[in-house]
Amino acid sequence: MSTAGARCSGYADDALGRDDMVGLLDRLARREVSAGELREAATARARAVQPELNAVTTWIDTPADGLATEDAPFAGVPTLFKDNEALAGYLTSHGSSAVPGTPAVASSPWVVHALGLGLSPVAKTTLSEFGLTATSETRRFGATRNPWDLARSSGGSSGGSAALVAAGVVPLAHGNDGGGSIRIPASCCGLVGLKPTRGRLPDSVSRLPVDITVQGVLSRTVRDTARYFAEAERGHRVRMLPAIGHVEGPSSARLRIGVVTVPPMGLPVSDEVAAQVSAAAALLASLGHRVVDVPHPVADSFGPDFLRYWGLLAGLARRLGALEFGTGFDSSRVEPFTRELAAVASEQAALLPGTLLRLRALARDHEAVYGSCDVVLSPVLAHEPPPIGYLGPDVAPRTHLLRVLRYVSFTPLQNVSGSPAISLPLGRSAAGVPMGVQLAAPFGHERRLLELAYELEAAAPWPSIDE
Repeated sequence: MSTAGARCSGYADDALGRDDMVGLLDRLARREVSAGELREAATARARAVQPELNAVTTWIDTPADGLATEDAPFAGVPTLFKDNEALAGYLTSHGSSAVPGTPAVASSPWVVHALGLGLSPVAKTTLSEFGLTATSETRRFGATRNPWDLARSSGGSSGGSAALVAAGVVPLAHGNDGGGSIRIPASCCGLVGLKPTRGRLPDSVSRLPVDITVQGVLSRTVRDTARYFAEAERGHRVRMLPAIGHVEGPSSARLRIGVVTVPPMGLPVSDEVAAQVSAAAALLASLGHRVVDVPHPVADSFGPDFLRYWGLLAGLARRLGALEFGTGFDSSRVEPFTRELAAVASEQAALLPGTLLRLRALARDHEAVYGSCDVVLSPVLAHEPPPIGYLGPDVAPRTHLLRVLRYVSFTPLQNVSGSPAISLPLGRSAAGVPMGVQLAAPFGHERRLLELAYELEAAAPWPSIDE
């Protein structure tokens, strides 16, 4: 039976209802619902949609204890953790058959932070192998499907979390982003996906030559994302960054919006994507913002440089896996695409020193674009979410590489620069599948993005999958 066009919703007449996280917190405070009831409902919803979405790698049957107090800001809110962050007592698979089945001894810094806020994980979620591509399809776990169209990808690498939030299983879930891995699945699944400024949230100490990965969350509403960052900041204030604060609505300030529709190297963008960005620009102009076209803020060399560095990370994962993932790591079991990426870096090893110099300089140079605008509007992806298998593990590795390069060309910039960017579900394809637009801001200015996101959400509300 064909799944093309079929949807999957986990919404039910249960304790979760149709509420977002802020709504659930209000009901918890009024004692209309209990933490146990919410957790039970989220688990039941996740198990109900798992046969269709295939988004869970590990079930977390008992709540984590000992880190949160009763007055923790999110006490009682069920959530999900992406399966590349360690939770003590559970396997961290990284989406790879090469990783041994040894439970983690200790939780990662971000997981400790999330548990301390009171978030209660019910499962760990799927991703691409080591988070290296823009879908969540692996040989180890199979394909995670998009709840808006089960024949399509939910994006990657945080695709399992995105699919389950969009399906109504939980209001908010963990993702991390090293090249677009929060923003890409947010775009595919119709969610709010904020990639924060580098250093904003707790994370493991990076030993990489260029630190590109940050932690974050995916949600259905702007206010949920804003509330998460407000509470996260209370417990983890980073003095070197401007405070976000609790953003509760739009700003009265009118901004200069720079619009970018052409990616580096002149790679193609679908007419649908270009039209959605133009519609978002027109909406911003109608709200009183000044909208101007700007060139893409990086040179064409950025694309090959990022690919080369991405390949270096794949090579390190393969060659140093035993150090990173534990004894028993079997490099012979990594997927062909991981090998292909690693081969790119190996073949171009002589170019890596120059690549690293340029990428490290980008954060400084990139900020210059904000001399002429306050926010940059662009696509998230070059076309609508592709069919399952288009970026799957059985595609010829070189074909996979060419496809992902054409698909993902707008999101990696902010990972290298360290600046924040948000995907908002303002668009739909002709097939009715979500397509996000991206708003990016200078280093440390998440507040500006959240204020603008509130304004856009009010002006053009996005639908829920159960509507």
